[in-house]
Amino acid sequence: MKRILPLLFLLAVLPVMGQNSTPAFKNGEWLKFRIHYGILNASYATMHLTSKTLDSVPVYHVVGKGKTTGFASIFFKVDDTYESYFGQRNGRPYKFIRKIDEGGYTKDMQIDFDYDTRKAVLKDHKNGTQQDFKIHDQVQDLISASYFLRNNYNLDEFVEGQSIDLDMLFDDDGMFRFQLKYLGKEILRTKFGKVECLKFRPLVQSGRVFKEKESLTLWVSNDLNKIPIRIKADLAVGSLKADLEAYNGLRNQFKIIMN
Repeated sequence: MKRILPLLFLLAVLPVMGQNSTPAFKNGEWLKFRIHYGILNASYATMHLTSKTLDSVPVYHVVGKGKTTGFASIFFKVDDTYESYFGQRNGRPYKFIRKIDEGGYTKDMQIDFDYDTRKAVLKDHKNGTQQDFKIHDQVQDLISASYFLRNNYNLDEFVEGQSIDLDMLFDDDGMFRFQLKYLGKEILRTKFGKVECLKFRPLVQSGRVFKEKESLTLWVSNDLNKIPIRIKADLAVGSLKADLEAYNGLRNQFKIIMN
């Protein structure tokens, strides 16, 4: 689960390839996801976006929380919080916070991004250490990446099989190269009704967690919001699925197929 939840937080708010002319989100957007591990209703994850000011810079502040519930929490207790502060005008991350407890595996860290010096400072509060990383203007953190992609890529210019790459920094492992492949359109049945979705394949590292490099699949609504509808993962042991459970404060109309 150490590698699964960070990816789910990214994918849970990764309705990529939004239209440049129409913003995909606004202050107050809130999303909730129900995550299943096999037959168990394993956990819930929420994302909440608000407007703030950080060192005189207008930013969006996103708080993502994930927590196991019910029977699943007996076997594997998860209590995760992710936060990102990114520029309202340029989408650049300025601060990223990660506090997690996943079955006793804990992290408490903060990353501050300085684009004048092209350096990010990672402070590990748990171990009392600090690391510096070289960065460029297009780097993103785990959470800011999704909102950046929503407003800066146009799906009309994409064809099936085309991929997009993005450099992210969210851990002491250093820069992470994220890749996402577009697979086309598909209609899903959801608790809200039938929704036309855009289908994507995030490429991950196969091995101890994921069965294969293409073990993750993501569906997002084919409207101006581009909110996630479903995420599926084939794991080395079992399978995982996350579905949109509730939403509030969307900037644009959520399109449901009524017939």
